[in-house]
Amino acid sequence: MKRLFGTDGIRSAAGQYPLDSPTIRVLGRALVELLEEEGLEPRILVGRDTRESGPWIERCLAAGIRGANGEMVSAGVIPTSAVSFLTRKHRFSAGIVISASHNPYRDNGIKIFSSEGIKISDEWEMKLEKAILEEKTKTASLKEGKAVRPRPELAEDYQDFLIAQLRKARIPEELTIILDCANGASSVIAPTVFFRLGFRVIPIFNIPDGRNINRRCGSLHPHNLARHVVAARADLGIAFDGDADRAIWVDEKGRILNGDHTLLVQAGFMKDRGRLKSDAVVATTMSNMGLEKGLRDAGVGLVRTRVGDKYVLEKMMEIGANLGGERSGHTIFLDDLPTGDGILTSLRMVEAMLAAHVSFSQLAGGLKEFPQVLHNVRVREKLDFKQFPEIVKTMDEIRAALAGAGRLDVRYSGTEPLARVMVEGEDLEEVEKLAGRMTLVIGKYLGEQP
Repeated sequence: MKRLFGTDGIRSAAGQYPLDSPTIRVLGRALVELLEEEGLEPRILVGRDTRESGPWIERCLAAGIRGANGEMVSAGVIPTSAVSFLTRKHRFSAGIVISASHNPYRDNGIKIFSSEGIKISDEWEMKLEKAILEEKTKTASLKEGKAVRPRPELAEDYQDFLIAQLRKARIPEELTIILDCANGASSVIAPTVFFRLGFRVIPIFNIPDGRNINRRCGSLHPHNLARHVVAARADLGIAFDGDADRAIWVDEKGRILNGDHTLLVQAGFMKDRGRLKSDAVVATTMSNMGLEKGLRDAGVGLVRTRVGDKYVLEKMMEIGANLGGERSGHTIFLDDLPTGDGILTSLRMVEAMLAAHVSFSQLAGGLKEFPQVLHNVRVREKLDFKQFPEIVKTMDEIRAALAGAGRLDVRYSGTEPLARVMVEGEDLEEVEKLAGRMTLVIGKYLGEQP
């Protein structure tokens, strides 16, 4: 059976299967039935980002949930992590996020949290998929639900939680922070939180129109933020993605920094204060070897896992770690939340900067990155690489060429029809050459036909 759930829930073009109206309504109904099977009251919290399809998907979910006698409460436009936080705090049986994260506005997605605020298990996903594939006709006659009125006090609860993280810090009046909100879920909440804490805040890309989410802005396009930081002589720039579960940095010099910098800074900060558990940090195969070296020098181990914050969380829970994340900007502070939160991560980094009495470039300057090249290959089908001897042979030859002084990682995207090739080593020219070679071979056997 083809999986509908990827590493970050269900995702596709809005209006197309599996994000068409009948399927969404079946999903809502099936979730209610699953909760009841598990002995849980079917109370479900829903939040969304700013895509124009979000309210429509919310209404379709409402039709399925309420048609099955479940209760659905809307938090309105709110970050992904806020749904996780509020689901736990207000004891909902499940939380649903309507978002496609960093994807263009035409895409959307649905991811589901358990009552603990973590993504549902593979077992639950399979049960919901079975209902979608076998029982879609049962709710085909349901009408689209009515518009759902958000409860603003839920967003206020989340803001208060964030503000409490830095309430005792002494904020210099002249400290200027530019927030790139990606025209997404952080557009109102992030500037409000930083303003209430006393920062001089300059928000940009914070006027969503339903179609401009992630458009030449946010964590995937931080160069615009870098120009703003330099022009305004700001102390720090922070770029969120569409659902605000990740954060990327621009220091006062205009240099773009990533999630590896976050992990190195936070590992040291938390270890110095006795907050770091297990003396280890969890990251993925995409994190730079420079992070591994920097952590080792600080007396902290690095445990790698598969790409995806879901797998980072699983590994953290397995080894008892409370800090983990991805190079892309997802960072999990497990003592606070079981999911990545770009705004919380931002506050943690500002806290570290204020405590050290240094600039952001000095704070994050300890990471010395090895040259790394990442290529994407659009594929027609995600077949096992082992089916193609030439692909396997090329992988083996590249790993031999790197001879322990570099890394090759080849994997499929969990949300898009892409094969991702990452090569890392000591010499940039050699790394680019090897990455190009691997990309050509994958494209030859799996690439989309012209």
